[in-house]
Amino acid sequence: MALRHFGAAAAFALTVGLSASPALAVTEIQWWHAMTGANNDVIVKLANDFNAAQSDYKVIPTYKGNYADTMNAGIAAFRAGNAPHIMQVFEVGTATMMAATGAVKPVYKLMAETGEKFDPKAYLPAITGYYSTSKGEMLSFPFNSSSTVMWVNLDELKKANVAIPKTWPEVFDAAKKLKAAGHATCGFSNSWVTWVNLEQLSAWHNVPLSTKANGLDGFDTVLSFNGPLQVKHLENLVELQKDKTYDYAGRTNTGEGRFTSGECPLYLTSSAFFGNVKAQAKFAFTAVPMPYYPDVKGAPQNSIIGGASLWIMGGKSAEEYKGVAKFLTFLSDTDRQVYIHKSSGYLPITKAAYEKAKAEGFYKDQPYLETPLLELTNKEPTENSRGLRLGNMVQLRDVWAEEIEQALAGKKTAKQALDSAVERGNTMLRQFEKTAVK
Repeated sequence: MALRHFGAAAAFALTVGLSASPALAVTEIQWWHAMTGANNDVIVKLANDFNAAQSDYKVIPTYKGNYADTMNAGIAAFRAGNAPHIMQVFEVGTATMMAATGAVKPVYKLMAETGEKFDPKAYLPAITGYYSTSKGEMLSFPFNSSSTVMWVNLDELKKANVAIPKTWPEVFDAAKKLKAAGHATCGFSNSWVTWVNLEQLSAWHNVPLSTKANGLDGFDTVLSFNGPLQVKHLENLVELQKDKTYDYAGRTNTGEGRFTSGECPLYLTSSAFFGNVKAQAKFAFTAVPMPYYPDVKGAPQNSIIGGASLWIMGGKSAEEYKGVAKFLTFLSDTDRQVYIHKSSGYLPITKAAYEKAKAEGFYKDQPYLETPLLELTNKEPTENSRGLRLGNMVQLRDVWAEEIEQALAGKKTAKQALDSAVERGNTMLRQFEKTAVK
């Protein structure tokens, strides 16, 4: 994608006119999103509640397909000059959106220009850091955030007389016992192979994935995830794959059913898997923090987020921006954040909402819903654990996964695979750097 064209397209964005008569003028705010099912219901309710709370603005939510589809639709809309006001973009699209200078309106500028009360310190730093500049200026508005957790089939662990593991060596030992107890095809597994086994692994152990604070401090970042920790971890997975103590479950989350079916009793994936687990699992379950290697000094550090944020598009009128800003203020309300958290399983984005959920005893019966928050806030984020911001991230993940698959298939050593993933990835980053608007 030529980001020069994407960024320049914002200059041709048309101001949306008011379709109603002047006496009944309502400014419409278009919100494109990627939520389905129960989460789509939450989006619709938020829009309806905002529209009912005032009469000057009307938020119109529109489903545009999955995350990649929604982002591609937004880019096409810029080129056509009819972009939405608000676009939900998954976290790995952050660098692409940042590079489109002029095509987006940074949230911190929007709130300052419209005079809306806005305190970036009110938000959880482990979440906002991903979407902020190195100075702490919020570029996009965190909306649905999650993190990696380990889902545990409590019934199967009890049958095998296995305690819930906390470290990676304990996971490997537990998985062997579970395999011997009847889980012949899968002692443990994971979805999102690069997110779990490279991105989160590195942050959780406070080692760099890439230079320049994993790209947060500049597009001229260089990948570095072929270090001792990452190589050792992949070597362990390769060895355990041989007899299916570990069994690879794919690049995305299509393998998550292996946990809810009971096949894989230990499974690392997003905390946002909660809804499906609650609806489908016929066994007692919980979610616990990601395992860590105890010989790594200072581990565990803190996890990084998944999910998406709301980007405000460029080229709109002052009145439209005023409505967008009021909507973001509306979304930040403590009670509203608690509602979103309880309804969707996604994380509250403000400190006040998290504290209120705790005070209400929300986590007493469902402690696993607090697990990702405890991970994200485990320690103050470092240069290695604030998040990551790499160009062409979707394509990068495919390359990394391809190399990991080569290692798991015995076609390359773990070191060869990660060296190749780094080399190929750096070539892609240099290509992105050339096309990105400075």
